[in-house]
Amino acid sequence: MHLGRVIGNIVSTSKCEQLIGFKLLIVEPLDEHLQRNGQAEIAVDAVGAGNGEIVFVVDGSSARHLFQPEKPDSTPIDAAIIGIVDSVEVG
Repeated sequence: MHLGRVIGNIVSTSKCEQLIGFKLLIVEPLDEHLQRNGQAEIAVDAVGAGNGEIVFVVDGSSARHLFQPEKPDSTPIDAAIIGIVDSVEVG
């Protein structure tokens, strides 16, 4: 799981049927100080995140399992937004 900032969205009218109905967002990864930390990725939105929001993202099988728990290996999802961050405190 990692932090990210939503920097855009993807509109795709032609895609595999397992992705129909999913909102796709572009997320740049962030470190614990909310500084950019790597290359942007496309993530499926599970929580209604919007542009500019800080979110947390899961990757791999955790993301696939969220949308197809009965058949996670049949879903072509590698990243999913699972929460919108209200605040970050680093001690």
